[in-house]
Amino acid sequence: MNPKENRDLLEAFSQGDRRTLSRLISIVENAESGAGPLLREIYPKTGNAFRLGVTGPPGAGKSTLIDALVKRIRLRKQKVGVVAVDPSSPFTGGALLGDRVRITATEPDPGFFFRSMATRGSLGGLAATASEVSDLFDAYGMDFVILETVGVGQIELDVVAVSECTVVVLAPESGDSVQAMKAGLMEIGDVFVLNKSDREGSDRAAKDVQSALSLRPSSPSSWRPPVVRAVASEGRGVDELLEAIGRFREHQSQSGEGRERRRRVLREKIREATERILRQRLWRDAGGRELDEAARIALEKHGNPYELAAQLASRLASNGRLNPASEEGSR
Repeated sequence: MNPKENRDLLEAFSQGDRRTLSRLISIVENAESGAGPLLREIYPKTGNAFRLGVTGPPGAGKSTLIDALVKRIRLRKQKVGVVAVDPSSPFTGGALLGDRVRITATEPDPGFFFRSMATRGSLGGLAATASEVSDLFDAYGMDFVILETVGVGQIELDVVAVSECTVVVLAPESGDSVQAMKAGLMEIGDVFVLNKSDREGSDRAAKDVQSALSLRPSSPSSWRPPVVRAVASEGRGVDELLEAIGRFREHQSQSGEGRERRRRVLREKIREATERILRQRLWRDAGGRELDEAARIALEKHGNPYELAAQLASRLASNGRLNPASEEGSR
């Protein structure tokens, strides 16, 4: 991308052009060459959106709850962007778009933007560039950015590293409370939602969740995660959820914990961006050829993969391939 294209995109983005927002998201998601400079340009405009992570086991009703949340937020005249992470297609690498079917909040709405993203091999429940797309929504002027994890069970923990509040959605059936305990979700949740609470077993499930939460280490001044009972398909419990989120935000602000959480979010953002830069630099040019040669040697039984990997790592490090001065500025 040449400098003029970059300037034109940023100008259209600053004027609130939705097509440009969509284009910038694609540039970031696909790790195109201009992604780094664009993100550096828009970052000073971030810092106003509240980033809400929504996670939980498959079938708990995360997308239905988010749909209801979006409608409530829009009634309050606040703007919201949603990043819904779907499994990757095994054929194209793109998102399977299951969440788009379940989110019924209508577009075009100038105060709402929905984007479905593929995991593309990321194993923590979020797409690799979900944090950067959140920055785009933030700089675009959204009041809320909602990140929905892919819903794959026991690897949903990345969301806590990129959100200011994590909502864990459970359902009474299928032993969700037990599954959540196994997955470590009980430790990361700031607000818990027992969705589909009109179904049989909801009273027992609520008690199980409360009992599990009572085992979390706490102090008299620490936040105690509430359990909100909801029927998202009917809009019940959504106002109570927004109130609980509001109380959490106030607690974070008054206790100073919010600043520490933002520090951790920024630390994780820098770490992930650094790792992507190093991976891209590592395999470009000769690195890829050397990897192909190592694979050939292993295939012909002239060396084993572990020895070859150690040798390749030593060569790449010693020849300056990881020298920061060689960075071309793309990412």
